[in-house]
Amino acid sequence: MPFPRFAWGSGEECSAPTVHHEGAVVRVDEMESTGHYRNMDLDLALAAGLGVDVWRYGIPWHRVETAPGCYDWELWDRALAGCRREGLEPVIDLCHFGLPDHYGGFSDPGWVEGLVDYAEAFLARYPDPTLFTPVNEPLATAGVSCLYGQWNDRLSDVDAYARALAHCIRADLEVAAMVRADRDGWNVSAEVFLVPVVLDEAARGGAEKLAARVRAPWDLRLGHEVDPLVAHEFRTVPEAEMERIAELAGPENFIAGHDFYPTSALPMGGSPGIELTVDERLDAYAAAASEFHQRYGVDFWVSETSCLGLGPDRAEEWLTGMTDRLKAMVAEGVGVRGLCWYSRGDQHDWDTMLVPPVQQVTEVGLYDLDRNERPVADLLRRLAREFP
Repeated sequence: MPFPRFAWGSGEECSAPTVHHEGAVVRVDEMESTGHYRNMDLDLALAAGLGVDVWRYGIPWHRVETAPGCYDWELWDRALAGCRREGLEPVIDLCHFGLPDHYGGFSDPGWVEGLVDYAEAFLARYPDPTLFTPVNEPLATAGVSCLYGQWNDRLSDVDAYARALAHCIRADLEVAAMVRADRDGWNVSAEVFLVPVVLDEAARGGAEKLAARVRAPWDLRLGHEVDPLVAHEFRTVPEAEMERIAELAGPENFIAGHDFYPTSALPMGGSPGIELTVDERLDAYAAAASEFHQRYGVDFWVSETSCLGLGPDRAEEWLTGMTDRLKAMVAEGVGVRGLCWYSRGDQHDWDTMLVPPVQQVTEVGLYDLDRNERPVADLLRRLAREFP
């Protein structure tokens, strides 16, 4: 199916990077820690009960590719059968922050061909899905793995970061092209959407550089020149890699995804510890999203949002405010295509970017970890019936 004119969505948290913890490298598998594998049927029934149009869903790659080129489809078979049974339209998430153990890391190009092979095998086995997120959040994947040293590669190196980001963009584009060639498929992206909010002029330079870095994945993905403020960061990316990205870049069957949370509006300058109000954060998003649409001319959706940083008691306030902004943009002719509350259930350790992995509950779900519904779930359900 094509992407809806305006989609209401949710998803199952499926991050699976490796991190260093207590002297060892360990795998963080959110689907395992939150109990999704053993509660899959129930979780999919709960998702269907929300009345959503699309369902962001991905079995972690390391669970499928158990050795190079060897695939265990048991979890995907169960998952997609459950989606069919419950009438859920999945957005297939193939790579969500983690790689199988036999790949060296995101800064090593070997995994890109591995993902292409995996996608080819997936398409051969499952003829029905048409909506795909080949690589979730390239900016976060590359940045947290290779610039901030917390996941996977665990590096703090600008050159490694730039290579990893280029690999993520190329992998996403390669798989998207395969999907379009195989079926009437869509690339439904999801990318970090940080919005710097300048509180005094002394911070403007840093804010502009951050904004340029946030735009870089879109510039590469859509064939725009990378902002000179950060273009030099890609100096060590092989020329052939950049040429292949440029060859594949473009907006065909593409929905841009903005992952915007309360924590995504970043106050820059001003008094230490200053906090933005909910309205200030949402207004900053609406302005940045409208600028995005003007710059790139592509439709977008809020591919992830929740009450992260506010707490579950303010989830309804956040969802109502976000919906109001999106409705206003639709009325103004901005190409808004939907909203996805992420995720269906509570998560672990996302307040600290999964490090350390101590299974501290992050209360952002429409349901808690005991599968009890929160009031925001019914609000989402009602909004999905009312608009558009």
